[in-house]
Amino acid sequence: MRNRFLAETYRRQTTNALGSAAKKIGDPELINLSIGDPDFVTPQEIIDEAFIQAGQGHTKYTKPSGDPQLVTAIRGFLKEEYQAHIEQDEIMVTVGACHAMYVAMSAILDEGDEVIVPDPYFVPYYDQVTMAGGKFVPLETNFEEGFQLDLEALEKKISSRTKAILINSPNNPTGAVYDRTTLEKLGKIAQKHSIIVLSDEVYEAISFGQKHVSVLEIADLKDRSIVFGSFSKSYAMTGWRIGYAIAPEYVISTMVHINESICFSAPSISQRAALSALRQRHALQPSLVAAFEERMVYGYRRIVATGILDVLRPKGGIYLFVDIRKTKLGSEVFAARLLEEKKVLVLPGNVFGEAGEGFVRIAVTVDLEKLKIAFDRIEEFIKTTGD
Repeated sequence: MRNRFLAETYRRQTTNALGSAAKKIGDPELINLSIGDPDFVTPQEIIDEAFIQAGQGHTKYTKPSGDPQLVTAIRGFLKEEYQAHIEQDEIMVTVGACHAMYVAMSAILDEGDEVIVPDPYFVPYYDQVTMAGGKFVPLETNFEEGFQLDLEALEKKISSRTKAILINSPNNPTGAVYDRTTLEKLGKIAQKHSIIVLSDEVYEAISFGQKHVSVLEIADLKDRSIVFGSFSKSYAMTGWRIGYAIAPEYVISTMVHINESICFSAPSISQRAALSALRQRHALQPSLVAAFEERMVYGYRRIVATGILDVLRPKGGIYLFVDIRKTKLGSEVFAARLLEEKKVLVLPGNVFGEAGEGFVRIAVTVDLEKLKIAFDRIEEFIKTTGD
């Protein structure tokens, strides 16, 4: 009976992997390495300033495109970091980067338009594309090639209905990082075929050993890209739900128009907190990035030391995409048994696309003490996989 009242699209709804993992949290012995919600608390300086700003009256709607002071601060950050000259009307502040992406997809996709996405991919991408009426087209990448873009294979995927390619660097889940040469070649392809590049850069600050390269630095992509940013991981502000999109003015104005019928504007207090974060980023961000790097390197060393598991050397982000193929277990069986037998929660790689089969994703969202316990348990577990 109740299905009568649901849209046909959702009558056979399934919870995505992130939602399923969240339901398993609560066991005190469980070590949760599944969801990308780090244990860090937002720096006190940001919290204190947000309270002050609320007391000063910043509790009302802002402009639909965002608090003008925050937009100006984002422009300043982009100019300082990437020498990108972005206008005030080319930025929209959103309720996190996923919200920005949903509104952007709604703005650019007609029914049946294709979006090419490197596989493995962040789980919500599929829904983001299809909910906007688009067709999701996976582009396989592999461990042996560092999960890098195969640009020749990409060009073969382009059809008359291709509207965009969606990239993510540093990548969730694989940890792959795209260099300037790759992005410049991608820019040439985008120009040649007149397609948009959607660039999810939410982990841009969490880069190790090399500076992040943004599509905003690539000349061929300046007028045909939509970039998504976030304060969630780089400032430990996941619960504040604040992100932004950067795009040509006509795209931003369309996104703003669409969002006026969704949530009008991002929360004003969160926007003031984000403004505080940007103003203090040189003081607050380095220690956070260093802590993530320490955890990533520790995890990498523990994984390769097993001689059975493998993983790419960390270059950025907060995820280790672990090659488990030598255990002879599938991704879902490995993750299920690890949870049942050792109470360590990871995500099976196949939830991130077909190319993720044979892998599991570990989020370094707990401290080193808990990571040590988790990897001790993982080592004990893989010794039993040959039984």
